[in-house]
Amino acid sequence: MSDNILSQEEIEALLRGETLEPADTTEPEPKFIDISNYLTEMEQDALGEVGNISFGSSATALSALLGQKVEITTPQISLIQRDNLEDDFVHPYVAIKVEYTEGLSGVNLLVIKQSDAAIIADLMLGGDGTAPNQELSEIHLSAVQEAMNQMMGSSATSMSTIFNKKVDISPPTIDLMNIQIDQGTENIPAHNLLIRVSFNLKVGELIDSDIMQLFPLEFGKKLVSSLMGEEEAATVTEVPPNSQAPSYSEPEPAYEPEPTPVQPQSQYQAPPVQEPSAPRQTQAPVHVQQAEFASFQAPSLNKEESNNLNLLLDIPLQVTVELGRTKRSVKEILEMSGGSIIELDKLAGEPVDILVNNRYIAKGEVVVIDENFGVRITDILSQMDRLNNLR
Repeated sequence: MSDNILSQEEIEALLRGETLEPADTTEPEPKFIDISNYLTEMEQDALGEVGNISFGSSATALSALLGQKVEITTPQISLIQRDNLEDDFVHPYVAIKVEYTEGLSGVNLLVIKQSDAAIIADLMLGGDGTAPNQELSEIHLSAVQEAMNQMMGSSATSMSTIFNKKVDISPPTIDLMNIQIDQGTENIPAHNLLIRVSFNLKVGELIDSDIMQLFPLEFGKKLVSSLMGEEEAATVTEVPPNSQAPSYSEPEPAYEPEPTPVQPQSQYQAPPVQEPSAPRQTQAPVHVQQAEFASFQAPSLNKEESNNLNLLLDIPLQVTVELGRTKRSVKEILEMSGGSIIELDKLAGEPVDILVNNRYIAKGEVVVIDENFGVRITDILSQMDRLNNLR
């Protein structure tokens, strides 16, 4: 009922003797969260730059794995509530959970649509990605896990450069995630407010979709604090949605004298040039000395080491001559049959590698001795290097 005018349905309900329920005029509370209530523009830009640099290198690693051109666009930063994830994640997804074990402390969840993961798995297993099986088996999940492992490993390497310290991750775990049926939700960080970093992912002509990162707001604050060189992360105060950001009164900055710029020192420093009117200053003497280097001595074994080595001289070792190597997908391996030709990574006539217990010691050329193959050594490591390689 609006403006005291009954609709046809309401009239029919009254004729049936039913009572009319008062219309609910209260507007539903919007689920949109204003990220500016929690992160300043500088913090948002910092997180976007970290994602842009780290996933830029990840695109290169994924392109090498899939043999396809991979593009990942500039990220979009937003904030979502864990309780409202079912409104944002309506498709079946594949979630890859990564924990930072060194340099940073936190959890990062990489989320990709299940249909896109099926294409990546098909490409990893030697297919063309045009008609992948949407049902992901264990081998498909393992292929996707390896692809994401390479991506996140490359991302961690880039983050080491960004934060100027070693950043390492644990081996990622993978699971199917369908929030609509409460599947795989245990991998989602147990925090109410989560930062979502969304990238547009393009893989050749096969994928044009989104790939997302989910991590707690507190972890995002730690990333920004670490990027700014602060030892302790800023504390997070959760503000109810749609409320104004708290205001803070900044204390007046105390006067600090400007630091004197430090010039790089060298072995010789010329005295400063004085103005004619300035009094002459005494320059401290600079101590200059010639660099001394330790004398080089060829490595040698003492008597005890020589005796220990003599005890090992009769131990048999496995000598292998390696003609070449190559890589093939699982599909290509299964398609091999009698008469199949495998092309190696070495040219005809190129020296072969000589390995002892799978350790390289020399190069040589293949010869025929009577009716047997042999190898003539053309380049070999020194005795000390060979001994070190066998350790």
